[in-house]
Order: sequence, then structure tokens, then C-alpha cells
Amino acid sequence: MFNRRRITAALIGLIVLVLGGWLVKTQISDDAPAKPAPSSSQAVSSGKLPGSDSGLPVKGLSTLPSEAGDTWKLIKANGPFPYPRNDGVPFENREKILPRKDSGYYKEYTVKTPGSPDRGARRLVTGQSKELYYTGDHYSSFVVVDPAK
Repeated sequence: MFNRRRITAALIGLIVLVLGGWLVKTQISDDAPAKPAPSSSQAVSSGKLPGSDSGLPVKGLSTLPSEAGDTWKLIKANGPFPYPRNDGVPFENREKILPRKDSGYYKEYTVKTPGSPDRGARRLVTGQSKELYYTGDHYSSFVVVDPAK
């Protein structure tokens, strides 16, 4: 009986240590200062494609599905969007693939998927410094989009 209590106490202690370490690590990584984003005017005036410094591959808008171009036109025109409750809402970047920014920095928009019974997996994500990203696999991967190409 005494050995069972010691083993149980040791296991509980180990679990508490692991969870505590994980929480500390998470808190430290969330508190790490992010590089300040360039203002919109800086990003445009520098001649550099916004988002190209993210390390993600760059693709021209014309190389993406044609529906991505349709969505980009709606974004520039500020709608109307086919999914008004889901388009233009904050994208939280939970996958941490895009550069870390403050909450509300990114917004997401549905790229229609022909034949899909729902919104599908394709999205365009915009950033406050004029970045444009595309995912065709529901946030598992992204590319930087060059709308001029």
C-alpha cells in the first residue's frame, strides 16, 4: 500500500512538472517581442512585395485557381462576400505558419472551391501591411501571393 502511494505521488509530481514547464515555455514564447511591422506606406514605397520576407514561397495570383482572383477582386472592392459571416474576419494564425503578429492583424477570405458542399479549404489571408497569402489546404501551408503577376 505504501509503495502505491509513493508511485502515485511520483507520477502526479511528474505530470505537474511537465505541465508547469510547458506553461512556462508557452508564456515565454508568447512574450517574445515581435519585430515591428513596416507601415503600409513603407511596404509599398520600398518596392518589395509585402510578405516576401516571411520565408514562404512566392506565387503570382495568376498561377492560383481562378477563384482566388475572384476573391481578390472582392477584397479590393470591400465585398460583397459570398460568406459574409466568415469573410473578412480575423485570422488567428494558430498554426504559426505566417509571421507572428498581434491579434486582429490578419483577415481571412473564402476562395470558392467548385463542387464543394461547403466553404472548402481554400483561403486568402491579408495582413495590415498589404501582405497577401493563399492556402489551398486549410492553413496547413501558405504561399505569399503577388497580385501583380
